[in-house]
Amino acid sequence: MKRQISRLLVANRAEIASRVFRTCRSLGIETVAIHSDADAALPYVAEADVAVRLPGSTPAETYLRVDRVLDAARRAGADAIHPGYGFLSENAEFAQAVVDAGLTWVGPDPASITAMGSKIGAKELMKAAGVPVLEAPEQPTEADLPLLVKASAGGGGRGMRVVRSLADLETEIAKAREEAASAFGDGTVFVEPYVERGRHVEVQVVGSVVYGDRDCSIQRRHQKVVEEAPAPGLPDHVRTAMHEAARAAAEAIDYRGAGTVEFLYDEETERFFFLEMNTRLQVEHPVTELVHAVDLVAQQLAAAEGAPASAAGPVQGHAIEVRLYAEDPAADYQPQSGLLTTFEIPGADGSEPGVRVDRGFVSGSEVSTFYDAMLAKVVVHAPSRGQAARQLAGVLRRSRIHGLTTNRDQLVAILTDPAFLRGEVSTAFLTDWAPPAREADRDAPLAAALAIAEAHRVARAVQQRIPVGFRNVPSQPQRTTFTVGDTEVTAEWWGGRDGYTAEDVRVLAAAPETVTLERDGVATTYACTVTGLPGREVVDVDGPGGHVRLTRVPRFVDPADQVASGSLLAPMPGSVVKVLVEQGQQVAAGDPVLVLEAMKMQHTVSAPTDGVVTQLGVTTGQQVAAGEVMAVVEAAEEQA
Repeated sequence: MKRQISRLLVANRAEIASRVFRTCRSLGIETVAIHSDADAALPYVAEADVAVRLPGSTPAETYLRVDRVLDAARRAGADAIHPGYGFLSENAEFAQAVVDAGLTWVGPDPASITAMGSKIGAKELMKAAGVPVLEAPEQPTEADLPLLVKASAGGGGRGMRVVRSLADLETEIAKAREEAASAFGDGTVFVEPYVERGRHVEVQVVGSVVYGDRDCSIQRRHQKVVEEAPAPGLPDHVRTAMHEAARAAAEAIDYRGAGTVEFLYDEETERFFFLEMNTRLQVEHPVTELVHAVDLVAQQLAAAEGAPASAAGPVQGHAIEVRLYAEDPAADYQPQSGLLTTFEIPGADGSEPGVRVDRGFVSGSEVSTFYDAMLAKVVVHAPSRGQAARQLAGVLRRSRIHGLTTNRDQLVAILTDPAFLRGEVSTAFLTDWAPPAREADRDAPLAAALAIAEAHRVARAVQQRIPVGFRNVPSQPQRTTFTVGDTEVTAEWWGGRDGYTAEDVRVLAAAPETVTLERDGVATTYACTVTGLPGREVVDVDGPGGHVRLTRVPRFVDPADQVASGSLLAPMPGSVVKVLVEQGQQVAAGDPVLVLEAMKMQHTVSAPTDGVVTQLGVTTGQQVAAGEVMAVVEAAEEQA
């Protein structure tokens, strides 16, 4: 029997640290947070009883430093360490170091982590245990395509590449090795058959006790976006066989604590194959907790203290979780960073039945470039799958998220998609999917313009009662022009003694924070947030049709804001990991110029046209800001 835990350090950050702290508080366990410099102001740091700073901002300087984490535990008086997920959570050497330091390790035995830590070795072990596995030929041919290159030591889609041509195999292997080495410190990769439209189904275990299954098929870049429990549409015999295979996998390594056995399921043949075992808590664990009425973190803590796993309860209803990311789906999922000015999700405070929000950020938080771009997990538990999807879509629509582009609209579109609602999901869902065109709210620009006008009126030191835009003899309307993405829109309005007017629209009320407009007898209230300098305001407008961010176009353009034609701008803040050209070099359109790394993913910046690299302003290892000019490719016709 192990000693009882009294003070726990979470060797992680943001949302998962807050999640573990929540269970610890309910159990009377004191908590210790560790934080990098970039994370010092995040909510989880204040939620802990005590906090220890890890100097630096990058993962390599902070959360991946075993010596610093153990020193923080010693200084804070912690007697146990929970690894969360990611970082050192599946590092057997770290687990052993925790044990050797006389601390309680909240996780499986280090030997179990080692056994499953190498995907290559784990496959051999599972094959011996009778668990079906995917195997690739040693010398693949065109008939074996497509293939999947995977990092042996990693997860989360990093170090993973789909190969559709044998000519690309070596190049994709090299890229996967680089990503894996950067993310996990191990560049070992392997190749297996790629099931084009399989389903990603996983089984939760605690020890060898099975806690049902989840479907995590909807992914982008091999990273999960939507997860649900139980997995919809699984035949009973497949579900039973999958649970037994997961139990066999856990027993094969004498597993202790919470873990997940992941399978690739082929619906056409009703066959499934072992993918990997995650020897830690999963990001998507809340859906299992909700449908089985279990606290998996409490189960982890009990297992670490020597208690056996309790039996799983029956499935109750259906739960769906979405991962809300700071990223732009329309720009190849580029991660976003910066100030999250407003972050309000209905039910985050527990006020809405069935809604659960696990988040690491609040309004005013800074989202850095050093870590994963996930802001929160929004989960709904309801009696049926259809009801859960509808309620979750409603929660997301009513959320107010300003300052950064997110995947919120994409998540709503997925949850309301007829194919998704029919349970027709696969790992190719987003690849095959054509998102519905979002109809622009034609009155949102007018609401933004009037909110700006009211903000100016309120800010006046004198004559606040005179309407903005008032003219004794008006000859034309006031015009406020905005950009919405790449589109320019103009709102026309008048200001008079009786308030604001506009063509075909009645202005019922206007203030800097809210504007109510009536069109065709239907009144709509818009919540508006005005930021930015006068003449260059940015207005976030939230209405029934969703959120729109409008940036006011200034009347005059500052020449200093213009950049040369052919400039390659950094699409996001990040680090230059490779420069592939030299100044003066001839390039063709689409040729890679440099590689940028941000939030653990690598992004290739390519030449926009045929031409010559006339400027090269960055070097390997340099940090760049979003919008910074990194290189200039002068087009061939311009040179002529």
